[in-house]
This record gives sequence, structure tokens and C-alpha cells, in this order.
Amino acid sequence: MNSNAKTSNLIKTIVIICDFLVLNVLLYANIHFDWSFMDFTIGGDDSICFFTANAGMLFAQYFFSTVIHERRSTSEQVLRQVTLLVLLFGVITFVMQILVFQYEGLTFPGSRFILSLTPTVYVGILLSRYYERWLIKRYRMMGSNRRDVVFIGSDPLMVAAYKYLVGNQFMGYHVKGYYSDDRLEMCPNGLEYRGTMADFEKMIESNGGPAIADEIYCSLPVAEEGRIRRIMRYCNNNVVHFYYIPSFSQIFGHTVKFEHLGETIVFTNYEEPLANPTNRLVKRVFDLAVSSVILLCLLPFIPIIALIIKLQSPGPIFFKQSRTGMNGREFQCYKFRSMHVNKDADLVQATENDPRKFAFGNFMRKANVDELPQFFNVLKGDMSIVGPRPHMLHHTEVYRDLIDKYMVRHFVKPGITGWAQVTGYRGETKELWQMEGRVQRDIWYIENWSIWLDLRIIGKTALQIVIHDKNAY
Repeated sequence: MNSNAKTSNLIKTIVIICDFLVLNVLLYANIHFDWSFMDFTIGGDDSICFFTANAGMLFAQYFFSTVIHERRSTSEQVLRQVTLLVLLFGVITFVMQILVFQYEGLTFPGSRFILSLTPTVYVGILLSRYYERWLIKRYRMMGSNRRDVVFIGSDPLMVAAYKYLVGNQFMGYHVKGYYSDDRLEMCPNGLEYRGTMADFEKMIESNGGPAIADEIYCSLPVAEEGRIRRIMRYCNNNVVHFYYIPSFSQIFGHTVKFEHLGETIVFTNYEEPLANPTNRLVKRVFDLAVSSVILLCLLPFIPIIALIIKLQSPGPIFFKQSRTGMNGREFQCYKFRSMHVNKDADLVQATENDPRKFAFGNFMRKANVDELPQFFNVLKGDMSIVGPRPHMLHHTEVYRDLIDKYMVRHFVKPGITGWAQVTGYRGETKELWQMEGRVQRDIWYIENWSIWLDLRIIGKTALQIVIHDKNAY
């Protein structure tokens, strides 16, 4: 059991060493190969470069070291940690340069060094981090540095916990099975039934060797308090991590989240990070900054786009349509018009070979150019850059009765792009299951929002512009 912790610490140490290798390779390459785009050598004294940069990295690692050795670290957490690491590295390195140059009586060269080095180190460490994450995944898939898990109980939430633990091979979990007096309904094939609760208690009472698992997840009802306490005592005595999964499925039908109401714990059916005023402010500031820049860059191209639209199809340049927004409120969504004016625009989705599209409109839709005016909706506050895509009013009326939790997606502002769109649920919804999948992903986004997740979705959307999405039409 302790070997797992030692291996994880070793992984962390190796990754930190790799960060310093990346930093010093980039410095060495610039100095000896004279990369013009990284011209940051200082006053002919290369030792100052290496000293200040490595000292800055050493301080930054103390506060924002890697998290990829942690089993449950996500891609968003990795991105966040690298971003904060390199930003702090840049600030500390810059300050140290000022101090060192003053101490040596040399002329300080300004910010050129740090402005060139920081973005390069950011890209280098980020690429190395995701490669390291891939290597750790392969290492754990081979059976090394894994953690054994045992489940206790038969609450349906155990199935969700099982799927989470084994669904991401990077985490390296091996579920040995579950003990319960009742069999799990809809039990996955890989989740083995090991015996009754009497079998389990007999085993832990007679076990004199290594612990039966690294982690135990228990979903027994609170009424079985005595049995739960015996399991916890066993875990405490054998250095096993104990986790209790509240048995709420029979009451609520799905997982619930807990919140603090003063000193009282209350439960809610959905967790909303954007209910926090600070998170809303961060998202709004980001939306305003990015949309302002994009709209300014778009201004010179609007006359060109307008001319081509007019030449290919009579009618307005912009397409305006009522959509369902936050809290179910109606708003006007703007796009560049990509179809001939038609009476079905508010009722029928675009199809792959839709005769209503004209040539340039078809190109705009595939390249996402038609969506650019929605940045004006973002400025107005009707939309966000990232969020559930707003649907036509007609579709809202239809699907709210057909799909459970459909209206939950309106707890937040709709977005120009979203988690559903970058995970295979973009475009036309020919079957009901497609819209159900989109709604599930929209709700997942609402419950798991972070600015780092938004950046990840924006990156995936940008990639779809380069690598054509077959569902974009």
C-alpha cells in the first residue's frame, strides 16, 4: 500500500526534474543556436540567464508544483497548475533579474527576456506535461502503481462510482468487486459479486496479512451504523482509505450534492459553480475581454462578408432568431445569414444537403464563420462564449416534454460553443437519443464549470475549424 504513495512521489519528482530540463534546454538552444524568435540573451553574460530562470522556477515549483501524479487530477487541473506555475515563474524571474543586475552594477535590459521566455516555457512544459500524463497512463495500464478498490453495499450509486474509477485508465484503479446482501441491479460485467456482508466481516476479522484493498467505498444505509463503524475501524487500523456514498438513490433517483447553509449541511440535486458570484464575475470579464477583441478584429471583414452574401442571396446580411436563454428567457440570437430567406427558418434544423443553403453560406457554417456575430450577444450579456447552445423556441417546447431535465441546461447563459459540441453532439439531431446526449453533456458542463474547462472547450472548438467536423453543416 505504501509503495503506491512512494511511486506517486517518485513520479512527482521526475516530472519536476523534467520541468527544469525543459527550461534549461530552451535557454541553451537559444544561446547556442540563436533562435531569432527567442532573442533574450542578456548582456553577453549567460550565467545570469540561467541563474535567474532556474531560481524563478524553483520558487514557482514550491507553490504550483505538478498534480499529474494525483490519480484524480483532470486535464483542466493540469492546465490550471501549469498556467499558474509559469506565470509565477515569470514574475519571480523578472524581479530577480532587477535585483541581480542592480547588485552587479549592470544595465538592466528590460522585459525582453521574460516576455520571450515565459510563453516558450509555457508551451514546452504544457506539451511535456500531457506527454508525461500519457506515460503515467500507460504505466498504470500495465498494472503498476495501481490502487485496489472494494465496494460495500448495493445502492445504484455504486455503479456510477465504479464507472468513474475504471472509466479513466489514467487513474490506475482496480476494482476487486463488491460485497452486499443484495445483488446490484444493472451491474456492469466487470464488477464482480464477492459475497454477503457476513462473508466480508468474517474476512476482515480473520485477515492478519495485508489489507484487502487500498480504498473501500461503502453505501450501506445509515441504519446499519454499527456495521459501518466496524468497517471504518478496520480501515483506520490497516491504513485503508474509507469513503461513504450516501444511500440517496431510492429517494431522489440520482446523485445529490451537499452544500453548507451556515453550519447546516443541505442537499441539492445540482451543483452550480456559476452560482458563485466570483465565478460569474471571472466568466463575465473573460467574455467581455475576448468578445471585444474578436469583434474589433471582425470589423474590417464585415463589408466583404456582407458583399458576398448579397451577391449570392437576396435578403439581409444578418440572421436574427428568437432563442431560449438563461432561466428560460427569450432573446434575439445573431448570425451571418447562411441560407436563402425561407418560412421554415424557425422550425426546421439545417440538414447536410439542405437546399436552403447557398454556396458561401455552406462554407460559413462549416468554418463557424456564421456564428461570429454572436460575440455581440456575448457583449450584450445574452450569451457567454462557452455554454449550452441556445435552441430555437420551437425545439424548447418540443423537447422539454420529451427529455427529463431538459430545462436544467438553462440554469446558465447559452454559449457560442459548448461541451456537447466538442464531444460529438454538434449539428442536426435526427434521433431523440442525440438530443438526450447533448442535454446530459450540457448538465455535466454546468456542474463542472471552471475557467480552465472553458479554455479547453475553446481550444477544441478552434481545432474543429482546422480539422473539419463531419457534423458541421
